[in-house]
Amino acid sequence: MTKKAAVINGDGTGPELVDAMMHVFKACNVQSELIRCEAGSEQWEKHGGATYIPDETAKIMEESDACYKGPTTTIPRPDAPRSVAVSTRQKFELYANVRPIKTYDRLSPDKKLDFVCFREATEGLYAGIEFQTSEDSAIAIRKTTRKGCKRISDASFKWAKDHNLKKITAITKRNILKQTDGIFWGEIERAAKENPGIEIEEYYIDNMTQQLVKNPERFNNSVLVSTNLFMDIISECASGNVGSIGCVYSANLGDKYAMFEPAHGSAPKYKGQNKVNPTAAILSGAWMIEYLGEPEIRNAIFDATEQVINEGKYVTYDIGGNAGTKEMADAIAQIAKSKLQK
Repeated sequence: MTKKAAVINGDGTGPELVDAMMHVFKACNVQSELIRCEAGSEQWEKHGGATYIPDETAKIMEESDACYKGPTTTIPRPDAPRSVAVSTRQKFELYANVRPIKTYDRLSPDKKLDFVCFREATEGLYAGIEFQTSEDSAIAIRKTTRKGCKRISDASFKWAKDHNLKKITAITKRNILKQTDGIFWGEIERAAKENPGIEIEEYYIDNMTQQLVKNPERFNNSVLVSTNLFMDIISECASGNVGSIGCVYSANLGDKYAMFEPAHGSAPKYKGQNKVNPTAAILSGAWMIEYLGEPEIRNAIFDATEQVINEGKYVTYDIGGNAGTKEMADAIAQIAKSKLQK
C-alpha cells in the first residue's frame, strides 16, 4: 500500500525549498503520495485563527503517515500562536527531535564530525506554561515528567544499538536543577543498566557548549541527549561545525507518526531570490521517504548530495559556490536518478 505524507510549504523561502525537494523526488520516481498544504505565519496573518495550522491542513496531517514541514516563521508576539513545529510535536507526541551532525570533506577539511543529537521535544520550558506574577515579572514552568524522560532515554539508546554506537552523552545542569534534571539523569542511568555495553557520560550544559567549540571530535560515534531547551541550544551549537545551517536536517519521531524538517528558519529576506541552500530541505525529505518505505531513494539522494557538495561545482553561496537553489537541487536530482538506474 502506498503511504501518504502531508507536505507543508511554509513561509519565506519555504515554498521554493519544498519545490526543490519535490523536483529531486520526481527525478527519483518517489511512489509515496505527497500532498502539499499550507501552515505558518503568512497564512495566519491573512486568515487568522487560534493556530498556524488551518483545519484543512490539520485534517491532511491526521490522515497521513508522516508530514514534512518546510521552514515556517514564528511571530514573537504574546498574541501569536505556538509554532507549527511545537504544536505538531505535542499533538502527535513526537518526543524525539533527532538531528545528525556530519561534516562534508570540502567544507570541513580539518574537522571530521559524525554524531547525533536527541532532543526531548514535548515538555520542558517548551511546554509553554507561563504566567505573570505582576506587571513587572513573570514565571515559566520547566515541566519534566518521568514518562517524557524515559521515552527520550530509550529512543537514544535504541539509536545507539541500531547504529552500533557505544556511548551516550547526557547534557544536564543537575548541580542547579536537582529535581528536574535529577529525573532525567535517573532515566539515563536506568536505560544504561538495561543496555549493557553502552557507556554513559554527563556534561553540564555550560561546559558542553565549550567542548563543542573547542573539541567537538570527542563526541564522534556517540549520541548526545538532553531535555528540550538544553538540546535545542546544543544541537544548534553543534550545527555550527557543519559549514552552514543550510546543511542541517532533522526528524521528529514518535511511536506512530513523524515530522521531518530542515533545521533552519524561513529566511524571509531571501524569499523568491533562488539563493538559499536546499541541502537540509532535500535531506530531511529523503529521510521521510525512507520512513515511508523507500530506503533506496533515501540512500541515492544522500550520496548524490554529498557528491555535489564535495565537488563544489553546483552549490549555493553559503558553502562557497554561486549556484542557485534550483541549480543545486537539479544537480542532486540528476546524480540521484543515475544512481538509482544502476
